Amino acid sequence: MAGEAQCLSYPGCNFLRQRLVLATLSGRPLKIRKIRAKEEDPGLRDFEASFIRLIDKVTNGSRIEINQTGTTLYYQPGLLYGGSLEHDCSPSRGIGYYLESLLCLAPFMKHPLKIVLRGVTNDQVDPSVDVLKATALPLLKKFGIDGENLEIKINRRGMPPKGGGEILFACPVRKVLQPIQFTDPGKIKRIRGTAYSVRVSPQMANRMVESARGILNKFLPDIYIYTDHMKGVSSGKSPGFGMCLTAETINGTILSAELASNPQGQGAAVLPEELGQNCAKLLLEEIYRGGCVDSTNQSLALLLMTLGQRDVSKVLLGPLSPYT
Repeated sequence: MAGEAQCLSYPGCNFLRQRLVLATLSGRPLKIRKIRAKEEDPGLRDFEASFIRLIDKVTNGSRIEINQTGTTLYYQPGLLYGGSLEHDCSPSRGIGYYLESLLCLAPFMKHPLKIVLRGVTNDQVDPSVDVLKATALPLLKKFGIDGENLEIKINRRGMPPKGGGEILFACPVRKVLQPIQFTDPGKIKRIRGTAYSVRVSPQMANRMVESARGILNKFLPDIYIYTDHMKGVSSGKSPGFGMCLTAETINGTILSAELASNPQGQGAAVLPEELGQNCAKLLLEEIYRGGCVDSTNQSLALLLMTLGQRDVSKVLLGPLSPYT
């Protein structure tokens, strides 16, 4: 019971991921109670249970206790171990939900992490794998986490509701992070993007690209949007399409925006032209907000600054997202 003395205790299911990630990094035991206690269906959801299993896989010697109704979770973190792993994510949330937390933990493992995640690669809730690949990896490199082993590779795309996507995430180990000085975003020099379509006509991607360029070409000539049409096994189990855009500045700031079509059988059908235009407008809004890190990665940047050496790191952010 000596360990219970310094145990942190929180009510409710909010920020479950952040609490587990920070408990793991700081090595402090954690108790979360009253998880959806007053709802008709109380306790942990399937995607949270899947996330807890993932944390258990990447650590060694963690102790996890959940009561019968799933409303109380006790977690005593073990050592961050890493190695080669596989994990099937719950299709009710995107792979980005799991990957965001792995990006925070991976540099501090004992062995370099190499993990295959399966599930939904692009949805409307979580950051897609494309955006994390385009924005989070360059951010990690600024903190000195780089090398050939740092990669996110999309083997298969999977759209909700059934998923069927697969990605590979690999990250080297770094004991010491470099402090960063990143306060001048600089002018935007080019825009890149990916328009993807799975189990629908390949024309969908071209239509999205044309409508997005119609807006962005007024501001900048250097625009290139790849079309990515996956077929057969690599296209997952559900139809859908979407777009992810990134704007890069002369100082290496990368800002991103993305949109995906509604899942099969949910909501109204979206026209690819509308989706392309709205995605371009979202990118312009992200640029308008400013800052050297886009709103998806603010929390990652702040966490890495906190875990760095006791040296002054400075970073300029736009308005903080609620999550940050």
